[in-house]
Amino acid sequence: MNARLDHRDPLVFDTHELGRRPGALRKLTRTVPAPQDFGIGGVIGTPEGGPVDLTLRIESVMEGVLVTGTARATAEGECVRCLEPLGQPVEADFQELFSYHDADDRGRIRAEPGDDAEDDEDTLFIEDGLFDLEPVLRDAVVLALPMQPVCRETCAGLCSECGIRLEENPGHHHDAVDIRWAALQGLAETVKDGEKDNMGGAAAGVDEKQEK
Repeated sequence: MNARLDHRDPLVFDTHELGRRPGALRKLTRTVPAPQDFGIGGVIGTPEGGPVDLTLRIESVMEGVLVTGTARATAEGECVRCLEPLGQPVEADFQELFSYHDADDRGRIRAEPGDDAEDDEDTLFIEDGLFDLEPVLRDAVVLALPMQPVCRETCAGLCSECGIRLEENPGHHHDAVDIRWAALQGLAETVKDGEKDNMGGAAAGVDEKQEK
């Protein structure tokens, strides 16, 4: 069973006006502040308190209240290629049934409410005529967000060697050195340095002879 709901919470909705007559319908729009951790942690999400625009259709059915809606917000994150901050609109559609505690899955009144405890674990309920949209909204928005957000589809990312942003340096490159020849190249440089030292020694010897 859900914890007692607070009607002052912007994501808690009242169904008393709707009643329990099947077919009764309400349509409404509401802008609510985004709850904490509203997105994919460390990747992208709507900042806490940021505006989330809701368009809802709330309909009374035999077993409870069917909620269909759309959420629109702006998500912020970091491009996975170039690590630059980004912002992008997100739109998520959702539909969820909030059940009455005293009705089974066919809308019939239960003899003993709550006698199907195992089934109740995955069911969202109406509590004192109220329902909490946050878990439904959170799941819908997370599914609508990209797992690997990019600032643009053509983003070239960062240089794997020096980390420079390639978008701003399209001609950037590094001369590739074949690792198979790297050791030989180092040996060749050592030999050249040795030859220079020998030449320097030989020249000194010649000068000494000339002086004598």
